[in-house]
Amino acid sequence: MALIVQKFGGSSVADAEGIKRVATRVVETQAAGNQVVVVVSAMGDSTDELLDLAAQVSTASNPREMDMLLSAGERISMALLAMALHEAGTSAQSFTGSQAGMITDAIHGKARIIAVSPHRIKASIDKGDIAIVAGFQGMSRDSNDITTLGRGGSDTTAVALAAALKADVCEIYTDVDGVYTADPRVVPAARKLATISSEEMLEMAASGAKILHLRCVEYARRFGVPLHVRSSFSQLEGTWVLPNPDDTIKIQEGEPLEQPIISGVAHDRSEAKVTVVGVPDIPGKAAEIFGIVAGAHSNIDMIVQNVSTHGSGHTDISFTLPIVEGAEALTALKAAQETVGYEGIEYDEQIGKLSLIGAGMRSNPGVSYKFFKALSDAGVNIDMISTSEIRISVVTSAHLLDTAVRAVHAAFDLDGDAVATVYAGTGR
Repeated sequence: MALIVQKFGGSSVADAEGIKRVATRVVETQAAGNQVVVVVSAMGDSTDELLDLAAQVSTASNPREMDMLLSAGERISMALLAMALHEAGTSAQSFTGSQAGMITDAIHGKARIIAVSPHRIKASIDKGDIAIVAGFQGMSRDSNDITTLGRGGSDTTAVALAAALKADVCEIYTDVDGVYTADPRVVPAARKLATISSEEMLEMAASGAKILHLRCVEYARRFGVPLHVRSSFSQLEGTWVLPNPDDTIKIQEGEPLEQPIISGVAHDRSEAKVTVVGVPDIPGKAAEIFGIVAGAHSNIDMIVQNVSTHGSGHTDISFTLPIVEGAEALTALKAAQETVGYEGIEYDEQIGKLSLIGAGMRSNPGVSYKFFKALSDAGVNIDMISTSEIRISVVTSAHLLDTAVRAVHAAFDLDGDAVATVYAGTGR
């Protein structure tokens, strides 16, 4: 008997028919002789609708009350799915994040998991029930308050439960058939990958690929949880994210033995660029700036420091961060202007990040040339560049991002023979 954790995103449980379809899928999995734990997101766009409601009644929402509000969406989904399973003649129990033993720190809106104690979940499945857990939420042990994990937190909930329960696999159900070489909404000819390493998936998630949340992939790699990304709208085999480099991959007849140079192209519209102008070019000022940003609980992505203008003794430091964290970071930086001694701040939300990812680029020369040549031929100008061993990322104007994605995807011959199917929603 295998233990399977299944996570269903908002588009999969968007309405009553979707919930019934998910219930059928879950029943089939249990009927095949498996123990099943299900993690659900909020229905459709209900989280965004709750955010809109909060904005209508308050201009400065209290973080604790916002978590109480937003956690309601997943609780609605879990209860409705339990009812659908009861209707199908199957025994099921639903659990909130705190009831499922998801213990977090006390940071509202983006809490991090510090412990998982799934005793009630284990007892439920051991007596033959299907356990349904509200994703995206937990409870702070210090304050006993409900917390939420941030966008994509249901993915993290599912993987954390899979690790704690020692599940055989964590299945992430979405509205596309797996992980593609690019977002099929932007590149319809994108190819589905049969397997991808967790290292490459981490880079894709960090670069804006919405199919899996970054923290979920990090957690899966750390605890050796195999992920199977597939569609809740079809029965097709999805994409396996392999957590360990020595995982066995079946080589089909006719497939190349060496992995491809490039796994995919990812893009991100959710970041803003901050440029701190006229920073004194002395040791410790960069640390001072980034310490202020860290104190505002903002995550920095790309960083570029310009060469000091000759004789001026000052430099500019640019970095990107999530748009939703921009206001808090700017407020903190402006409050420290006199202390840091910089001249001014520039802020731009009209940017897009494009990333090329592939473990094969380590040992293949010419990748950078082909990448930048494709962007040049497409008329795409570059504002920032960042690289890792298996990734090249650039920042460009937001209105050129789709053009850039398609140009790079075609330049590396990643287009498939068929049009990818997008069943619903946004890919989460």
